Amino acid sequence: MVWHMKNRTALLSVYDKTGIVAFAQGLLAVPGQSWEILASGGTAKVLIEAGIPVTDTGSIVGGPILGHRVVTLSREIHAGLLAKDNAEDRAELESLKIKFIDLVCCDLYPLKAEIAKTGSTKESVIEQTDIGGPTMLRSGAKAGRITVCDPADRTRVVEWLTAGEPDRDAFIEMLRAKAEYTIADYVLTSAKYHGTGTYEGFNGTMIAECKYGENAYQTPARVYSANSADLLSIDKFALVAGSSPSYNNWCDLDRMLQTITHIAAGFDVNFSKVPKIALAVKHGNTCGAAVGDDATEVLKKMIMGDPRAIFGGLVIANFPIDEMLAEVLLSYNMPEGARRILDGIIAPSFAESAIEVLKRKGDKCRFMANSALEHMTKGSLDTSARYRYARGGFLMQPNYTFVLALLSTDLAKNGIATSQQEQDMLLAKAICDTSNSNTIALVKDGQLIGNGVGQQDRVGAANLALMRAKGSGHEAMGAVAASDSFFPFPDAPELLVTNGIKAILSTSGSINDSKAVEVCQKNGVPLYLVPDTMGRGFFGH
Repeated sequence: MVWHMKNRTALLSVYDKTGIVAFAQGLLAVPGQSWEILASGGTAKVLIEAGIPVTDTGSIVGGPILGHRVVTLSREIHAGLLAKDNAEDRAELESLKIKFIDLVCCDLYPLKAEIAKTGSTKESVIEQTDIGGPTMLRSGAKAGRITVCDPADRTRVVEWLTAGEPDRDAFIEMLRAKAEYTIADYVLTSAKYHGTGTYEGFNGTMIAECKYGENAYQTPARVYSANSADLLSIDKFALVAGSSPSYNNWCDLDRMLQTITHIAAGFDVNFSKVPKIALAVKHGNTCGAAVGDDATEVLKKMIMGDPRAIFGGLVIANFPIDEMLAEVLLSYNMPEGARRILDGIIAPSFAESAIEVLKRKGDKCRFMANSALEHMTKGSLDTSARYRYARGGFLMQPNYTFVLALLSTDLAKNGIATSQQEQDMLLAKAICDTSNSNTIALVKDGQLIGNGVGQQDRVGAANLALMRAKGSGHEAMGAVAASDSFFPFPDAPELLVTNGIKAILSTSGSINDSKAVEVCQKNGVPLYLVPDTMGRGFFGH
C-alpha cells in the first residue's frame, strides 16, 4: 500500500494561505518519510518565500491557460489523485512521468462571503465560484487519499502521520466524508443563489447524539449544527455539567432562545436597555417569565409565575448563576427540606458551587453555558430561514423577527397605558408570539402570571390564561394581556376585562375590531392594536 512508502507527494492549493507554511513544514518533518510538495500559483509562491522546496504545478501541466483559471484541472493532477495503488496504475503513471499524489490539501474560494457581501453581483459571485478546488478534493476523496479540506485538520493529519497512521481506514473515511460534505454545502450554496428560490436545502454536522427522540422508540436521534456564525446557535452552548441533553431539551432550548431574544429585542428597541430576564419552559411553551433589575427577584417571580409547571422544566437566564441564585432556584417557595426538580438550566456561566447545589442524582440536571446570553440586543434575533418537515418534502419561511415599537405610527392606541403596562405588554407580546398559537398571555408587574397556549379559539386561550393564573395563586386584576392575533368577536376582550385585565395588546384586522375597541373603551381599558399583517404572532402552528 502507498502508505508504507517513504517517498510521498503532497499537493497544496489554498485560497487562504494562513497556516499553510506550518503545515508544509510539518509534513517535511514527519519521521521516516520524505515528502515532495506540489503547489499551485500563489500557494507555491508563499511556500518558496518561506524556504520550502516546492514544485509548481504549472511546470508539470504544460503551463496555466485562460488567465490562470485552468491549472489543476488537468490529467496530470487528476491522474495522480485517481490512480489506484497497484502495480499497473503506478507503472502507467511512471511511463507518463506523472506523480502519484498521496495527499491533497485544498480550501475553496469564499463563495458564501461573496454572496453575503453588500454590492456583490452575479459576475462577482461566479468569479468566486471554485471549480478546481472541489474537483481536486473529490478526486482525492474518491481515491482514498489523505484529503484535507479543513484547516483545523492539518495539525491532526501531521500528528496522525507521525504516529504511524493508526486506524488508517477510519481516518481516511472521516476525511473523505468531510470533503464530500464541504463540497455538497458549497454547491448547494451556489444552486440556491442562482436558483433564486427554486432550489432549497440545508446541511449539518452532528454535534450530539441523543438517547432517543421525542419518545423512546424514536431512535436514533441526533443534533446537527448548520455551522452558523450566530453566537447563539445551538452548537455554541457548552454542556458544563450534567448528562447529555435529550432531544426534547434541544427543542426547548431553541424555543427558549426565540422567546428570550424577543424579550431582549423589545426592551432594547423601546428603552435602549435590556433588563435581567429569566424564563421557565415546559414542553416548548413559557410557563414562567420575569424581567427586572435584581437577579434574585427576577428568579423568584419567574418561579412563582407557575410553580407547578416549572417542576421538571428548563430555565434560561441572561445573567450568571452563582450559589445564592442556585439556592433560589432549588428551594424558593418549596416546603421545608424539599427541593425543586429542574431538567436543565441555561445561563451565561455558572459558579462551581452553584452546580453543586443544583446537581441531581444521576446528573439529570443539565447545565449549559453561553456567554453571548449576557449581551443580547435587538440584533440577537434569529434571522435565518425556518424549515419544517412535511411528508415527502419540507416547508420554508423567514424567521420570526417582528418587534413591537411603542412609538410606531402603525400602532393604534385606543386609550393610553401606563409606562409599567407598556413594559408588561412587551413582555407579554414576546411570550405569546413564541408560544404555540393561539395564545393569550397575562403579565403583571414584569411577571408572567398566565399563558394560555395552543387553543383553537381566542376565548379558550383567554379562559386558559385566566385559569392558569388563578391556579398559581395570582390575581388577574391589574394585569395586561397580549393576544397573538386579532379578536374575531368581542367575547374574548369582554372576558378579559370582566376578570380585571387593565390593558390589552392585540392586532387589528377583524371586521369586529370596532366592537373590541368599544368593549375596552367602555371599561376604561387601553387597547393597543398593531396591524395583523405586520404583527400577528402565530408560532408553532
